[in-house]
Amino acid sequence: MLGLRRRKSCLVAVYNFYRYFIFYSGGHLFVKLSDSSSLQYELLAKKPLYSGFFKLNRYRFRQQLFAGGWSQTFEREIFERGHAVAVLLLDPDKEVIALVEQFRPGAVATEENPWVLELVAGMIEKDELPEEVAKRETIEEAGCELLGLEKICEYLVSPGGSTERIWLYLGRVDSDKLSANAGLLDEHEDIRIHQLSVEKAFEQLDAGQFNNAMILIGLQWLRINWPKKAQFWR
Repeated sequence: MLGLRRRKSCLVAVYNFYRYFIFYSGGHLFVKLSDSSSLQYELLAKKPLYSGFFKLNRYRFRQQLFAGGWSQTFEREIFERGHAVAVLLLDPDKEVIALVEQFRPGAVATEENPWVLELVAGMIEKDELPEEVAKRETIEEAGCELLGLEKICEYLVSPGGSTERIWLYLGRVDSDKLSANAGLLDEHEDIRIHQLSVEKAFEQLDAGQFNNAMILIGLQWLRINWPKKAQFWR
């Protein structure tokens, strides 16, 4: 009985702490997170630490706990770089995608080659809509105009330390109109445009040849939805 009570109290503690719903189906264990939308938090202070091209702020919070009650106050330093848009460019008639390659200082610390293959992307300026950024950046970074735009998803880049949110799109282009090189000189951009067959892109995805979230999420979405490609932009 003592062992049973201990096991029972442990299960109750796990449930109270994580607020999971645990159930079985077909011999498999499934864990479903409970709804946390009713939990509250308080922003107690915000202190600017740095303001340049990007910003860094220190926040002080307290939050309600899954197990009930409130946390102690805690501080987090948050990188404020704004929000961005990324576009996976696709010519559906030729089944070709377009990627951009450019030097990325942030890759120097962990990559042997800091020239990175990416999606067309850019920051959202004040009063701009994400769709407007997609059109602007496609012209600036790929040298052609969008013929269609379909939203893939929105996601948080690294919510533990940054406020940045990405709007990710599938963009239709005519690959014959793509430039070989592009970029704005006043922004020190030196961009090479690569055209890959969709099949080749999927092979490189499987081989682990891409190393950033935008392109990984975009290509995974494209592979999942490729059987429904006739429905794109409808």
